[in-house]
Amino acid sequence: KMSESCGDGVSAPLPGRCGFFVDKKKRYCKMVVASGKTFCGEHAIAEKEDGRKRIPCPLDPKHTVFEDNLAKHLKKCNSREKPKPVYYVHDINAGVEEDMDMHEKEIALSSRSSEELDSLIMRLRAAVGEINCKHTEKILSHPALLEALNDPKNGDFAVKHLKQQASLLGNLESLRLLGPDRCFVEFGAGKGKLSHWIDIALQAAKNVHFLLVERATTRFKVDGKHKSPHSVFDRLQVDIQHLCLNKVPFLQEKKLPVVGVGKHLCGVATDLALRCLVESCCSSGDSEEAGPPQKRLKSDPSDAESVGGSSESSTPLQVSGLAIALCCHHRCNWRHYVGREFFIGLGLSAQDFRAFQRMSSWATCGLKKLGSDGPLSKEGSSEQDENLEKQHEYAGETTGDKFEGILPAEDRESIGRLCKLLIDEGRVDYLRRKGYAAELQYYTSPDISLENVLLTAVPVKTP
Repeated sequence: KMSESCGDGVSAPLPGRCGFFVDKKKRYCKMVVASGKTFCGEHAIAEKEDGRKRIPCPLDPKHTVFEDNLAKHLKKCNSREKPKPVYYVHDINAGVEEDMDMHEKEIALSSRSSEELDSLIMRLRAAVGEINCKHTEKILSHPALLEALNDPKNGDFAVKHLKQQASLLGNLESLRLLGPDRCFVEFGAGKGKLSHWIDIALQAAKNVHFLLVERATTRFKVDGKHKSPHSVFDRLQVDIQHLCLNKVPFLQEKKLPVVGVGKHLCGVATDLALRCLVESCCSSGDSEEAGPPQKRLKSDPSDAESVGGSSESSTPLQVSGLAIALCCHHRCNWRHYVGREFFIGLGLSAQDFRAFQRMSSWATCGLKKLGSDGPLSKEGSSEQDENLEKQHEYAGETTGDKFEGILPAEDRESIGRLCKLLIDEGRVDYLRRKGYAAELQYYTSPDISLENVLLTAVPVKTP
């Protein structure tokens, strides 16, 4: 129903809707109001009720509360600090922070001279040449996705994601990581689609558990649709930086081997996930920060005392392997990076890492943008649609197009890929030092996704 029009040309509020005029939108708020009220809860601060004054909530100023009811509100406000779950151990996967790194002044690429840039590129090429590494191509598929891939209703975007999921499952199967009696931990799970397809592939397998790790509240999750008696889905809403897998109640109870997976795990999250799998799985993670469980997992027993066990009774978990599709190296961080020892061994510094980290965005943003004399990008990349807007913004902030006239777009793209390669090789080196056979491979083609590198690792078998 159309709103009535005021004499000055500004629409009046709709019946039963908020009477607050939003200057930015040049219209009245459309939120429904309670019976007898003029304003919605968001804009109730504009009205006084029986002399009572509304004030912004000190925990979250986006909503308001009656001033005389503040103490009661603070006890139940959704923005209050909640008890930490038992598997929360502050900064357990963060790495060691060095004082010298905190006070080291960061130099933006745009502040560097052409000579300094040349020196950086020379050090980059020398380091890559010294390790003499090259990715293998392992583009696979899996029959679990055959029907979905052949569905004529799918658009190009959906097909590209399905092909990536299929190759991820194919690589997991080639590593013998798909099977019964194990727990798949999906880092940066989002809607949980990777776990969904793993579950489809393992419908005949028994005792399969999924832990979906995601710090954000996610809508349209697919894990709630799974009702198989042989597999269980649980979500851990926690930052990977603070997740101690060794303290997850279900894992301590069942002692299932763990398989880490992730599809385009962004930048620093990959390093946090690797440390979470390799180190926090092997320690009790004792900390004063750990508190009571935030909620019971579906599979928890009724006896609360037996759920997590004490730190003394916790035993290290077995990690059967991992497969993580890498992404967004420009969002890495020296403190959290697992390959610091690798970089230092090549004679490179934290400053070099930060420069290479920023230059890595050239791999997907180095091609000239609209309005230049080159193509905008390579054809049809679904991940490009999702990620490159923020990468374009980041690349523009770090370079300011300063080097466009000095370095052709193709050269910038090549240099960006070398930066990604070097950062990824540091992760491979870390895993190998920890006793894993780790590899990098192209798991899909660039026309499907420009972020097409997969990191895999399985424990080295001892004789």
